[in-house]
Amino acid sequence: SASFLTVQEGCDKFCSFCVVPYTRGTEVSRSPEAIIKEAEELVNSGVIELTLLGQNVNAYRGQKKSGNSLDLAGLIKEISIIRNLKRLRFVTSHPKDMTDNLIELFGKEEKLMPYLHLPIQSGSDRVLKKMNRGHTVKFYVETIDKLKAIRSDIAISGDFIVGFPGETEEDFSLTLDLCDKIKYAQAYSFKYSPRAGTPAYEKDDLSEEVKAERLVKLQEKLQIHQLNFQRNLVETVQEILVEKCGKFRNQYVGRSPYMNPVVITSTKELIGKIVKVRILNTSGLSLSGVPVT
Repeated sequence: SASFLTVQEGCDKFCSFCVVPYTRGTEVSRSPEAIIKEAEELVNSGVIELTLLGQNVNAYRGQKKSGNSLDLAGLIKEISIIRNLKRLRFVTSHPKDMTDNLIELFGKEEKLMPYLHLPIQSGSDRVLKKMNRGHTVKFYVETIDKLKAIRSDIAISGDFIVGFPGETEEDFSLTLDLCDKIKYAQAYSFKYSPRAGTPAYEKDDLSEEVKAERLVKLQEKLQIHQLNFQRNLVETVQEILVEKCGKFRNQYVGRSPYMNPVVITSTKELIGKIVKVRILNTSGLSLSGVPVT
């Protein structure tokens, strides 16, 4: 089965739309020893895939009892040693903390799955500055380019906010351009909604109509890229971690290395196993296939 493991809480980034630093406090990392012990216990209880969790997971900085500090790449290396663990993921990351040693791990560590959730929120530098994201579009694109150079098949997932205070048509079109450049395997997109107590709260200045219109345009574009990503997997054989029964008899649902939901038809009991599956088609939301015998 798959399980989550919290390694880091809180955030120091203070994006102008977000309440996390106020509600969850500053970035705190758990001790590597505590995390590794919990990871071992989970694996001993039958977990074969772990997702390391943090509000800002790649800002992880743990202090070992020996006095040495460990970043997320170092932590992943230590957890990967656990013998019966088959897969590792981590979420959610901030572009500013995507260090080269973490990027390089996607080419080195077999247990690290080829999937990264790396939110940018907007494709406009002007809006990113207003959001206090602390990086440019160029920096973000270069980070993704480095990842794709190391692991060409990596699935990139993202988050977008449309209609942020002051967002112009030009700003919004830059977001659409960015989507065409990155070709997200999946993405979450939302209309800006003011959060009390955040710096952006007072400035909500775009009409609901404009926000809704932009969201539809963005989601149409994101759906095209998501469908293309899935179509590229049709006729390939993928290792699927089967998580649960499907809606119908002899049907199971699992996840691909790229996080796609996959519906599998089989008369065998598959839950909790990693199964080689030939992908036969896609609905755009999920893939479907049959086990390879």
